Amino acid sequence: MTEQGPSAWIQLRTDLKRAFPQFYELEPDGPLLMDLGGDGWLLEVRSDGKVLCQYGVAMDEVIALMSEGTPEDLGTDEVAKQAKYFLQPAVAKYRALLLQSGFVEETEMTDEFVAVTFARDADLQNRAKLEDLLRWCSRQIGSAS
Repeated sequence: MTEQGPSAWIQLRTDLKRAFPQFYELEPDGPLLMDLGGDGWLLEVRSDGKVLCQYGVAMDEVIALMSEGTPEDLGTDEVAKQAKYFLQPAVAKYRALLLQSGFVEETEMTDEFVAVTFARDADLQNRAKLEDLLRWCSRQIGSAS
């Protein structure tokens, strides 16, 4: 893993977007994101050398499913627990493969979403190897959706 300087990161992002036109960004010069098929999986490349495969759900969606239209005041812990339960079938489908491939599993939770993230360090200086990893993720998760 190597932290990219601002100009090196900008150049790498440009090159990656050319090689993978499906990449997009949510903030200028921020991480690159790619939707992996129709299941809701995301692939992310960060300037700190992390490659992430993640699957998440918005807290609002979970609250809507739990309350079935009634305006209950649901606790954040209960909503998060249900969100993790909701995520498990999709995550279980790829967990073993991602863990065997060097990814580390984490759960990320904010007031807006809950996501299960599989992170792996990548050498951003070695573009060929990085692109191979991105293609592998896209093939394994994206084509299976």
